[in-house]
Amino acid sequence: MTSRWLHYTVDFLTAYPTRYEKNKIVQGEYFRPQEASHAPLAILLHGMGDRSVIPCQLLARTLVKKGIACFILYLVFHSSRMPEVIRNRLPALTYDEWFESYQISVIDVRQVVDWASGRAELNQEQVAVIGISFGGFISAITMGVDKRIKAGVFVTSGGNLGKVARLSKTFGRRMGYNRTEAEYHHAQRRYARYIDQVAEKGFENVIPTEKGFLTDPMTFAPYLRQRPILMISARWDWVIPKEATIDFWEACGKPTITWLPATHTTIWLWYPFISRKIASFLKSTLEI
Repeated sequence: MTSRWLHYTVDFLTAYPTRYEKNKIVQGEYFRPQEASHAPLAILLHGMGDRSVIPCQLLARTLVKKGIACFILYLVFHSSRMPEVIRNRLPALTYDEWFESYQISVIDVRQVVDWASGRAELNQEQVAVIGISFGGFISAITMGVDKRIKAGVFVTSGGNLGKVARLSKTFGRRMGYNRTEAEYHHAQRRYARYIDQVAEKGFENVIPTEKGFLTDPMTFAPYLRQRPILMISARWDWVIPKEATIDFWEACGKPTITWLPATHTTIWLWYPFISRKIASFLKSTLEI
């Protein structure tokens, strides 16, 4: 606690009936302005593992001083929630395990929005998501399916996960990606047809030919067009290839995007610039 803001730890049961005991308790950190009255809320989502929680904590401390309450949600790939059986094989998980991880994460974010609606100090009409890397995937999907989220910030993130797996210097190799060139291009054409159908009929009314299509942020891009979005990306990102980021950006209607001369991790050397950019975006988007 400081004279300007308060800091709490929060936990609650996930609404998703997960098979793993460690996943059942959702954990987070809540930062609220000391004199909050109908403050906007930013939900911050980290990337894979624990280290990307650090920029979330830095951002929360920056934003709360500007009157924005923040909730850092610990996702299923944080050590506090990740069962040993998953930790030992990550990222080489089965399709079902990946799908469940996305399901749990999206539901957890929506539960935080539910929780916020009962807090007198928060304005439930002014909720934003800020996602880093994998957290950006979850943020985009959740914003796509939940209209209560007014704005989104996606840092070192993107879409078209087939392209990510193919071109990434880390994901494809570590996940055992083994599609041939012909198989990859066939899958890309199939996914393109699917997202065209989603744009026309809605994702609820189209049966995906691959289950993984429902965990791809680009599937939900039609629901993000004309909504406030800020993207901050690394020009030399070896984890989320630039091509996949551009695909997602175009699918979202080309929202504001900033490219920084950095890699997936060194982008945080630009923290002062990034924090100012995000604070300015939220101030122009939310009622502060």
